[in-house]
Amino acid sequence: MPMHAVGTREQWRSAYEKLRAEEKDLTRRTDEIARERQAMPWVPITKKYRFQTNAGEKTLAELFDGRSQLIIRHFMHGPKTPEGCPGCTFETDNLVGAVPHLAHRDVTFILASRSPLNVLNDYKKRFGWDIEWVSMGDNGFNEDFYEYMHIPTPRRDQPGGGSMLDVMELMALSSFALQGGVVYHTYSTYDRGTDALNATWQLLDRAPRGRGTEFDGWPRKRDEY
Repeated sequence: MPMHAVGTREQWRSAYEKLRAEEKDLTRRTDEIARERQAMPWVPITKKYRFQTNAGEKTLAELFDGRSQLIIRHFMHGPKTPEGCPGCTFETDNLVGAVPHLAHRDVTFILASRSPLNVLNDYKKRFGWDIEWVSMGDNGFNEDFYEYMHIPTPRRDQPGGGSMLDVMELMALSSFALQGGVVYHTYSTYDRGTDALNATWQLLDRAPRGRGTEFDGWPRKRDEY
């Protein structure tokens, strides 16, 4: 492992002052982006999605569970990832502790996947997650959000395209508002857009060697290390 540069306390302090100014600027910019995110137009959801839950079949509006805001983490667990996505699993480990805090701020947070409900329940039990996880099956929810976010998708007539239902597994996050009985889509992000939600990534970014360059299949599910 190569040695890192070594310096004096004065050199560290000088580098720190420069970095602190940049970090403060980033914090201010992050606040600005949050305001821009919340100012985006709300789009009414007109399609009647149905989800399978442990309390029976529910509409998208019913998933709010009496609150006015809903965040859905699209979790890759379905035909293409029948064992569950390691990255989604890693991220969920970092998110479940936020659920009760969000609930007290009028926000319901849930996971949604394409696998059957009993499979999702078994997976949730494996990791001890206290979180609502619903099955969307083939209700078109992921397909529509691929389109909303302009994510390229394989066509049936392209090599490797296969069935469209087999490719619609999405590592993403979507937010919704419920007002006057109408559900509105307010925000979505996917892939690296969810990085900031993961406390482990953020801590590694502050560790001496960061995230590293050779992951060797990492991150893994925490019971597979």
